[in-house]
Amino acid sequence: MSLRSSFNNCRRVVVKVGTSTLTHTNGQLNLHRIERLVREMADLHNREIEVLLVSSGAIGVGANRMGFKRLPKTMPEKQALAAIGQGALLHLYEKLFIEYGKTVAQVLLTRGDLDDRVRYLNATNALLAILAMGVIPIINENDTVAFEEIKFGDNDTLSALVAGIVDADLLLILSDVDGLYDSDPRKNKEASLQSRIMEITNSMEENSSSRGSSFSSGGMYTKLSAAKICMAAGVPMVIANSDYDNVIRRVVAGEDIGTLFVPREEKMHAREKWIAFGTVCQGQIIIDPGARLALLKKGKSLLPSGVIRVDGEFDRGTVVAVLEPGGKEIARGLANYNAREIKLLAGKKTSEIESILGEKDYDEIIHRNNLWIEEK
Repeated sequence: MSLRSSFNNCRRVVVKVGTSTLTHTNGQLNLHRIERLVREMADLHNREIEVLLVSSGAIGVGANRMGFKRLPKTMPEKQALAAIGQGALLHLYEKLFIEYGKTVAQVLLTRGDLDDRVRYLNATNALLAILAMGVIPIINENDTVAFEEIKFGDNDTLSALVAGIVDADLLLILSDVDGLYDSDPRKNKEASLQSRIMEITNSMEENSSSRGSSFSSGGMYTKLSAAKICMAAGVPMVIANSDYDNVIRRVVAGEDIGTLFVPREEKMHAREKWIAFGTVCQGQIIIDPGARLALLKKGKSLLPSGVIRVDGEFDRGTVVAVLEPGGKEIARGLANYNAREIKLLAGKKTSEIESILGEKDYDEIIHRNNLWIEEK
């Protein structure tokens, strides 16, 4: 059975709709399209498929209500518009879903909700409890209280994180594009739509720097970032055009539309997903080639002898990025020592830890059980 054909057996689907899907080019809500998508999601739910909706649009709706032609640049103004638009958007969804006998629940998340391990588990359990009640959660970033350091940055990333949290069988990102092209179709009429992606390359990311509409924060680059999360977490992801007739039903039926991002076969454990994607890295540890080999090829822990340099300030128990000498991130993990201590230990032997620090709580800078390796 092909991966696409297996979607017909999905038990849990995350659908993400962007601002460009919800609105016309002038910022007004596209009621016809919203109603059509709600009907399709309700019909999925009738098949006993659990549905989670990640919806953008609160700031855009708020901007439209207040007569803004473009989004303001300051964070307080954006937060105010989010507060205005979020209630209106949820009211619309609730009104439409209830016509099909469906109950919805509003879930607002910030990066801080996932950065802390306990809050991450609480968010996971809350979403699973909502699904167990037969309710459709409508999820958005809590833009009213979020600030730059705790923002997801876009709802493409949020939808990928949600898909990983709940172990979804599919993430479907609906947008105003047909999928991923080998070049920008607006500039190259010969651009070819990619049906299936096995690996996201640097050139793909470099060629996908376009932004969304004036009322949105995303673009193809953020969708590729979401795809990287899903592929690593073992969740298939499809980008498709929300203008397609019956787009949700057709994708779940296994029809070859849009672009499919093929995940790795093994699923990540919950702790590994939290380390890899749920947290914000507090610093960086640069390692030498020998340590890189030990981590990537031999599955070893990171020892002091393999550390070259430490960037940033962080405490014990926080998640840090591990970089190879060239600057590429190859892993993330929970640091057993703080930044100051690791700087003192860099390049030293494990047997020297106690004489340098006055105590030795751990032999490793990062234990292999607390490491997520990007390249398996």
